[in-house]
Amino acid sequence: MVVQYKRDMNERYATEFKNINKELLDWLEKTSLENNCRIDKKEWKSKYNSYVVYDYEPFCSDGFEINMTISSYDVNYVNFLKFLFENKVKTIEYLKGCMTA
Repeated sequence: MVVQYKRDMNERYATEFKNINKELLDWLEKTSLENNCRIDKKEWKSKYNSYVVYDYEPFCSDGFEINMTISSYDVNYVNFLKFLFENKVKTIEYLKGCMTA
């Protein structure tokens, strides 16, 4: 999911979200913009061929993982977004577990 945050040359703090669920993609984009963050990179990477990477959603997105890099000038915005995303994923997993139990 979330890899790490780092400081680049423009004094922006960034974090990378890996293997995002397709249903959470719109929520993450909207929430990042609401929290003073910028989407630096969004890519669809093939799970079967490491050379196949698109910067747009392919016709058939099965077999692809969605990765995003989001940055902000303030590390607190990035950390808060990471916190929101992780809690949303945990809540969804918990509710799915409740449905199967």
